Amino acid sequence: MNFHGKTCLAEVKEMILRIQTEVNTILNEDPIGLYVHGSLAMGGFNPDKSDMDLLVVTKKAIAIEMKRKLAAFFLKCSNSPYPIEISFMNQEQLKDWQHPCPFDFHYSEFWRERYEHDLVMGTYEFINGNSNTDPDLAAHITILYNRGICMAGKPIAEVFPFVPRSDYLSSILGDFQDCLDRIEEDPIYCTLNMIRVFWYLEEGVISSKEEAGRWGLSTLPKEFSSTVHKVIDCYTSEKTDHEFEKDELLLFRNYVAANVQKLLS
Repeated sequence: MNFHGKTCLAEVKEMILRIQTEVNTILNEDPIGLYVHGSLAMGGFNPDKSDMDLLVVTKKAIAIEMKRKLAAFFLKCSNSPYPIEISFMNQEQLKDWQHPCPFDFHYSEFWRERYEHDLVMGTYEFINGNSNTDPDLAAHITILYNRGICMAGKPIAEVFPFVPRSDYLSSILGDFQDCLDRIEEDPIYCTLNMIRVFWYLEEGVISSKEEAGRWGLSTLPKEFSSTVHKVIDCYTSEKTDHEFEKDELLLFRNYVAANVQKLLS
């Protein structure tokens, strides 16, 4: 298990092994591979704030009762101690690339209450036999290709298709647009994510949020240094006491948005 920098945590490795073992048991040894992307793979994992970002590829589609078992497991496992975001895809779904990419099962804390309701009530509103699509998978797979880690199974390049740049851009720009609207509500995530998109368009670099913040601090005009410094400080530590003025956030947002628009045109 080759993590980078501060991501070499015994608890992280232990948790991934636990996930790998349980997923293999539930799916009857069906998985082709288990893969790590996001901050955990890129060295920016903050134990107090980061999700564990994982992808699993299986040989065949996942039966509904297996999905219910997976939901029950991740409800217990996630937040013990780290939140999990994981998507399951089968090899047929990846055979011919399409965007948004289809998937069989997804868990994140956003889905916790819905899955708990389905399991308690015996319903199938959210945990069902449907195959859905997720535009974020284009970004996840691109990051996996460039910075990801194969934890078990076949190598990344043998399992995942190459994602066209246009689909990766579509994926990250969707999130970028959300950040334009939500920067006052979530200044830490939105600021770092906007810088990450700006950096990719400027130099083609696929980065973690922390790496993007450091780049922004050294590259953006000095008038934004205080804002970016506070954001990095909050993201990389347990600090939550920094305050952000509406004007500073909107000034930053407008500057980055205008430059991103120039680079796209």
